[in-house]
Amino acid sequence: MIGVLFIFYMALGTALGLGLYTYLGVGIPLAVGLGAVLTVVLGQLHLLIAHVSKTAETDEKLERIERANAATRERMDMVEARTESVESTLKHELTERRDALVSEMRQLEGLIDRLSKSFESKLDETVDKSEMRPQEDAVLRTVKAALQDGRVDLHLQPIVSLPQRRVAFYEGFTRLRRPDGSLILPAEFLDAARRARLMGVIDNMLLFRCVQIVRRLSERDRRVGVFCNISANSLTDPHFFPQFLEFMRENRDLAGALIFEIPADRFENRSREMREGMEKLTALGFRFSIDHASDLGLDLPRLQDAGVRFVKMNGGELIDQLRNPSGPRPISNVQRSVDGEEVSAVCSRFGVTLIAEKLEEEVSVVEILEFDVPYGQGHVFGAPKPIKSSLMEATAPPAEFIAKLGAFG
Repeated sequence: MIGVLFIFYMALGTALGLGLYTYLGVGIPLAVGLGAVLTVVLGQLHLLIAHVSKTAETDEKLERIERANAATRERMDMVEARTESVESTLKHELTERRDALVSEMRQLEGLIDRLSKSFESKLDETVDKSEMRPQEDAVLRTVKAALQDGRVDLHLQPIVSLPQRRVAFYEGFTRLRRPDGSLILPAEFLDAARRARLMGVIDNMLLFRCVQIVRRLSERDRRVGVFCNISANSLTDPHFFPQFLEFMRENRDLAGALIFEIPADRFENRSREMREGMEKLTALGFRFSIDHASDLGLDLPRLQDAGVRFVKMNGGELIDQLRNPSGPRPISNVQRSVDGEEVSAVCSRFGVTLIAEKLEEEVSVVEILEFDVPYGQGHVFGAPKPIKSSLMEATAPPAEFIAKLGAFG
């Protein structure tokens, strides 16, 4: 393009020289010289204009680069400010959590210290050896050794919402281990432990661990709760319960995530002391569940008044009773015959939620869904599994507690 323009300028210079020679009679040397001067002047003007244009363009680019650098510096300043803010917030939260953990551990240690005498006496109380079979005596020694050595694990089984099958709760189970790591099944030790009055010790260790697990779970998802079995003895023990009630009062922020579970037959035949113990926990906001319900003839107003919010029933038996038009139905304010499909809704009016437990096959799940039972539990959704070893260590009772147990029995 530049070459074409210079040819054009030369043509103009030539035309000027030719015109001067032809029409004005200017001599050839002078005409040629003037034409050459014109060509040179036009070329110089072109170069000057091009240079000025490039300079302006370069200045504009530099200005854009400077603006971009300024914007980048501004963004970097904002990022640094946000980073400092996040770092400060994290330090503050970590400090608060550390202080809360230290406070909680101090409370737990104080409670354990107050309860040690009760636990020690329970470990030391055994039935008359003459009344025990040799095999039962051996099981008792194994149970005592597991308690003294801290070989008490917590297994969790999921309770899922239906039909989504999203984990809504867990149920905690105590499992004792032999020195070789093998489990002592509940069927092996429960009877001997009851005879030796060790169930309180086992329940108490489960309760302490469940509280710690619930606190860990609530930090991640407050919608997930834990069902924790509690014996009637724990609710009526004059030594244990007052301190336990105080511990739960200090942890009442967990009331929405910790559900205490008792067998249905013990609830139906509860003593005045047991009823008062449940009322005190209910006043703190804690809820109760009854499991192993035998039939649907539930007194819903009574359950509501007692703070019972969940009822568990064997899935197979529950399906049979719901399908039977003349089967048992909950006691409520409904003044007509209730169909099986309506039972769950009637229970929910009184704040009571049905849970179908011991579901082992998919066909049972399909049948339960026909009656709008909101929750299910059983091996079809997941078997009880031990919590992670790191979490097991973090939620274990303090060494001082285990040491005090080890000095007895």
